[in-house]
Amino acid sequence: MTIRFTPIIAAALAFALLAVQTPRAFAEGAAPDPLSEHSILLDPEVPALGNAKGDITIVEYFDYQCPYCKKVNPELSKVVQEDGHVRLVYKDWPIFGEPSVYAARLALASKYQNKYAEAHDALIALPGKLSEDKVDSALAAAGIDLDRAKRDLAANQSAIEAVLARNHQQAVALGFQGTPAFIIGRFRVPGALNAAAFKQAIADARASTTKK
Repeated sequence: MTIRFTPIIAAALAFALLAVQTPRAFAEGAAPDPLSEHSILLDPEVPALGNAKGDITIVEYFDYQCPYCKKVNPELSKVVQEDGHVRLVYKDWPIFGEPSVYAARLALASKYQNKYAEAHDALIALPGKLSEDKVDSALAAAGIDLDRAKRDLAANQSAIEAVLARNHQQAVALGFQGTPAFIIGRFRVPGALNAAAFKQAIADARASTTKK
């Protein structure tokens, strides 16, 4: 199977992804460029799953109401687990309406109780359209302290809204037109993939790194 991947450093992009924002710039209080490679791959406000020290990063822009995101999630999770060397970053891009925004906000708020992974798994597994009650019930059933999550959301609202704004800005700048959409290594990969395609993309990303 042949899959066409587009390098995220392609000239067609309206920003220089190679102009990496260094951790020092963050420490000095400089406003990081949301379209830099650092912000896309290493945003400190977005939880990273999988192997935190993995040699390849996969970033997924997704929506909790997207049926293709729901379908691809178990495939991606299995590949990441079996590989063992992939760092996985889920970037909430709620484009399916207010229930998606509500779910994204609470999932991100769950990170303050170290339960983002549980929140994500619970919400992405929900069938059909979401409602606030459906989201609340799923999170509570997954062991999330819902009252605390809502308090954390209120206390960290500006930071959470900034994450969602950055995610949206990045997805649009990268030319993605819907969910799911991926960055795998240094390649942009729009659309849903199966396990074999994920494995091939990871292999290609590693090969492109070793050639440098």
